[in-house]
Amino acid sequence: MTHFVYIMASRPFGALYTGRTRDLRSRVAAHRAGLSAHTAKYNIGRLVWFEPLDDFETSLRRERSIKRWHRAWKIALITSANPDWRDDTSEIPDL
Repeated sequence: MTHFVYIMASRPFGALYTGRTRDLRSRVAAHRAGLSAHTAKYNIGRLVWFEPLDDFETSLRRERSIKRWHRAWKIALITSANPDWRDDTSEIPDL
């Protein structure tokens, strides 16, 4: 089963949130509905980067790794895949 590691932002170069889930569409909707205190507090609702991974362990390691990164590294990761920081919700694959 596919797992996703993702980064959401409040705006380009704004507040960031890194997470992982098996159901990315539902998780993004939950963030936008204010069901996460951090994303609600900082108005984080734009999916700016995600990566599909094959299993739980791999996704867990990747998420923990990215969470330890410097902010500049996260911004570089986002900008390399999504230079305009557009909302990529429509790019989530149907599984």
